[in-house]
Amino acid sequence: MNITPISDIPAYQWQKTAVFPDWKGYVDDTLAMNSMVSFITWHGQGTIYLRVGEGVERFFLFVNGLRVDTGGIRPGAYAVDMTSAALNGTNTLQISNILPASLNGAVEVFIPYPVVLEGTPEAEGIHPATLALIDQLIETDAAYGFPSAQLAIVRNGRLVYRKAWGRACAYTPEGRFIENAPRVTNDTLYDLASVTKMFSANYALQKLATEGRVSLDARVVDLLGEGFVSETISIPYEGSDEVDMDTMRAWKASLTVRDLLCHQGGFPADPQYPNLCFDAARRRYDPNARNALYSGCDGTDATREATFHAICKTPLMYRPGTKTIYSDVDYMLLGLIVEKIVGKRLDEYLKETFFEPMGLRRVTYTPLKHGFAPEDCAATELNGNTRDGFLNWPGVRTQTVRGQVHDEKSHYAMGGVSGHAGLFACATDLAKLATAMLTGGYGPNRFFSRTVMDAFTSPKSLEAGGWGLGWYREGDDQRAWYFGTQAGSGVIGHQGWTGTLAMIDPARQLVVIYLTNKINSPVVDGRVNPNHFAGSCFTASTLGFVAQLISLGLDGAPDPAAQLPILLADMAQESFKLLPETFDPNHPNARNVRAKLDLLKRWAEERGDAEALALSEELEARWRQLCAK
Repeated sequence: MNITPISDIPAYQWQKTAVFPDWKGYVDDTLAMNSMVSFITWHGQGTIYLRVGEGVERFFLFVNGLRVDTGGIRPGAYAVDMTSAALNGTNTLQISNILPASLNGAVEVFIPYPVVLEGTPEAEGIHPATLALIDQLIETDAAYGFPSAQLAIVRNGRLVYRKAWGRACAYTPEGRFIENAPRVTNDTLYDLASVTKMFSANYALQKLATEGRVSLDARVVDLLGEGFVSETISIPYEGSDEVDMDTMRAWKASLTVRDLLCHQGGFPADPQYPNLCFDAARRRYDPNARNALYSGCDGTDATREATFHAICKTPLMYRPGTKTIYSDVDYMLLGLIVEKIVGKRLDEYLKETFFEPMGLRRVTYTPLKHGFAPEDCAATELNGNTRDGFLNWPGVRTQTVRGQVHDEKSHYAMGGVSGHAGLFACATDLAKLATAMLTGGYGPNRFFSRTVMDAFTSPKSLEAGGWGLGWYREGDDQRAWYFGTQAGSGVIGHQGWTGTLAMIDPARQLVVIYLTNKINSPVVDGRVNPNHFAGSCFTASTLGFVAQLISLGLDGAPDPAAQLPILLADMAQESFKLLPETFDPNHPNARNVRAKLDLLKRWAEERGDAEALALSEELEARWRQLCAK
């Protein structure tokens, strides 16, 4: 480790600062504590800055137990290169035996945050066989009709994997698969849908809470004004708690920021403010209805303001804090609260606070207004928001959605900028952004205190281990569908309706970002379910299979090569269960089965695995029986 004189200490926002001797400011029998500070970094990186005061004759310096030669140091500023000694996770610095012992403020320490560097999966303990299976699963699904996907993995502060599969716009509006459509790349932007909630409103509120600018127990009415309560109207919701207007307004007056973060605000899940043809009481599309909460659908600033008042008008379905109903309204409000506090639009605040300081050029709201073309973005729904013509209302988009947020409330009612949906990103930049939840900052930028991160990611209650404040948590296998069965209880993240997933695993220093545009595909049968897209029938759409496979063989666990073909056979076996009663080899569920069978046979043959080949032949026989009916 080298110590280099520098002209002055950089003007950073530090992960940690400390002044020795007695850096905690008191003396008792825990003298060892007073000589040591700990911080987070990752192997192969790290610079510590020192300011040595006048009169210092001697001090000892250790980094992770390794001594640094301080014999020739004089008063002044220094940079200590600790890359050769850095560990993954917690690192410890010790400054001891300062002479003269009577000096106060003898040595100041300044520690920045780590950043994401390039790396390889093998060097960071990820087995190549698991990545090979993930790769071939998605590629095979894409060959059979899955639209596209993008994956980025960060381990121990290293970007170890990134890849893209499939077509940026895979189908014509009529539902014809386009074999030669342009491929997505690692730079393609994806509509994050509800993953937005975590990296927009949550990130902003965590930053403001760290700075002491917002209290989680602040009342919404105190932040947004009396109209939030006084404008409330009466809507006889089906299945709601029936109360008089005085009680309803008292409920809304009691509503806090914490209630919204917990999805316990009392709001209905989806009031559809921009949809005129919506029955607010029954909460369903009705072409003959007139939505009592309609705010407009042109995405203008005037409509955005009208949407705020529509939210103020919205009555609650239950008393805040007594139930959990996932509602986009909660995060629409949280985004508006951030804007009220910071005095600017949410997109502007996030860009100047997080994206630009971290050097992230491919995370943005409204990409078409920020230098990106439609071709830079993965397309979503084929026929606007009509679900292939099964839904319709005045102002609805009917063209393929590309470069505009798919979510109706975000696009039509909020101009594309909302706390609940609207962010676009590539997986690589989003993975770097997500690492802030491992450390609290990035390079010279401090975002979140450890206490705030703990508050937001701890279980919101003993009865709800799968929820933090906004964050999904693994808890007791409560999010295994997304994070895998190997995930510890503290794994956090979120999922998005367009087919997106962010997973952050602090214990394993692991970030997985998996983005798809699964809804860029025909609706399977809109008469039964207008939200059932063909892309959702493929393994590649299930999101959590990525985290599940990555965990196999991690950090020197037994080589998973033998179990992977058997696991693949399980996937093929399970996929048969999803076939419709009337067999059609062109149905997307059948194409998914065919993709699994093809991949299983190829894996078995390439590896000479007789057992897997036998399983493949059994399943092929079953397929032939179905085709013969």
